[in-house]
Amino acid sequence: MIHPLTSIHPKAKIGKNVEIGPFVTIDKNVEIGKGTRIFSNVTIFEGARIGKNCQVYPGAILSAIPQDLKFKGEDTIIEIGNNSIIRECVTIHRGTASKGTTKIGENCLIMAYSHIAHDCVLENNIILGNATQLAGEVKVADWAILAGGVLVHQFCRIGEHAMVQGGSRLSKDIPPYVIAGREPATYAGLNIIGLRRRGFSPVQIELIHNAYRIIYQSGLNNTDALKRVEEELPDTPEREVIISFIKNSERGILRGYKEKNND
Repeated sequence: MIHPLTSIHPKAKIGKNVEIGPFVTIDKNVEIGKGTRIFSNVTIFEGARIGKNCQVYPGAILSAIPQDLKFKGEDTIIEIGNNSIIRECVTIHRGTASKGTTKIGENCLIMAYSHIAHDCVLENNIILGNATQLAGEVKVADWAILAGGVLVHQFCRIGEHAMVQGGSRLSKDIPPYVIAGREPATYAGLNIIGLRRRGFSPVQIELIHNAYRIIYQSGLNNTDALKRVEEELPDTPEREVIISFIKNSERGILRGYKEKNND
């Protein structure tokens, strides 16, 4: 299951039924879960923790040191959850003293030429399209989809079930359940198709839509809009996810389309 033309440090821990192709380099302090397949020409530096049944395609470079001038050689890691797929030429960098870990959850698909910088946290069932670039300490919540060529500023957050149009440049937080599109990126409605696929009912979707009508179309500032959401809409898990996300936003949230036209 391990090709003879590969280099594996004797202190690396390789699980059962792992397949490793030719010209792969695996450093010390690496752990690879059972059933994972590492294709040819992959480089895995020290500090990588790869789960079970993952696939890592040719040219990927995992757990290289971060591109952060403050990094002083701290003992940091990356974590990749079970059943995740890392496609060709993806780069994922180790954490820094800030968080210590760069984390990719389970069942994620990271498409070719994407970059995930130090201390990013990606939860589960996330898709990053080809050549998407995440700067340091970006957080992406469950079921989010970023299409190809998306550029995300450091410290931004992408909410759960959000979808981002290809080629977008993000410098603000993207709230849960929405589509971010246009140029520059603005609120472009709900990710209705994605929500339906995830089993959200029409009633749930309409409540989410009503919340964002207040937030983006009422003309109120975020504080007053959230107060109105709390007063007028029933207390549901989706409402609380939206309110909590916006209240905890440090960079501010994605702007509305009308707001952009008035600049």
